[in-house]
Amino acid sequence: MKTLYQKFETLLLNTTTDFKRYLYEDISWGSRMIGVIGGRGVGKTTMILQRIKQHLSVKNTLYVSADDMYFSEHKLIDLADEFHKNAGEYLFIDEIHKYADWSRELKNIYDSYPKLKVVFTGSSILDILKGSADLSRRAIIYKLQGLSFREYLKLFHHYDVPVLSLAQIINNEIQLADIEHPLPLFKDYLKRGYYPFGIENEINVRLGQVIVQTLETDIPQYANLNVGTARKLKRLLSIIAESVPFKPNFTKIAAMIGVSRNSLDDYFLYMEQAGLIAQLRDETGGIRGLGKIDKVY
Repeated sequence: MKTLYQKFETLLLNTTTDFKRYLYEDISWGSRMIGVIGGRGVGKTTMILQRIKQHLSVKNTLYVSADDMYFSEHKLIDLADEFHKNAGEYLFIDEIHKYADWSRELKNIYDSYPKLKVVFTGSSILDILKGSADLSRRAIIYKLQGLSFREYLKLFHHYDVPVLSLAQIINNEIQLADIEHPLPLFKDYLKRGYYPFGIENEINVRLGQVIVQTLETDIPQYANLNVGTARKLKRLLSIIAESVPFKPNFTKIAAMIGVSRNSLDDYFLYMEQAGLIAQLRDETGGIRGLGKIDKVY
């Protein structure tokens, strides 16, 4: 465990606290088991490290990543047991979906160590949603979205804009004296402002990695799809990216990428749940309890 602590302390040392995501203040950090899910790169790791740095002590806290080589020879529940025996109180587990059978082991940790508080994160939203059924009565699950325009203004341009309700916006109750021309900023937000890493120079490389990982690994693993499916998913995303916002013709798109109409419905749903697209539905219900798709973004 010594190596795990060394890695944890290095990460903590390099964690800044000047900007926090919107979800930070909404989480009930005192709960026994908390899950934070969200797309890759939206800031989950930074957020939990900020929590540790500002409110907890390294003496009774441990942060680990589930893809660490340590877990190739050790079980998560054994780590929790040793940590608990050494007066550990707060265990943070990043990228939990990369650990096999994670939901069962978290359930056992929750039941076996009632004084231990656990926070876990997952970037493969699909896998987390699938496994969280086992933790439904134990863990509180939060979903972290990408940056809002307000957060973008704060992180990228250091503008402090208050949280406004929809009614305030509609009634034009907005006072942004410091922002003379917001439209160019909004266009930049749409281009690179959804992910916190957009402030870096290599945004296109990072964004490409997020997309490839989601389409080649996350969705196929979750839905038990073959390797060839990734190519069809990439083709579908390319069609969507060139057309959005639009009302999809599912029959036409299915023919274009070479899949059945029913499979295409699933592909759209998987990509939505993975955070790659957004779908606007009407108020009608169907077999899945979802309305018909009016627009795809």
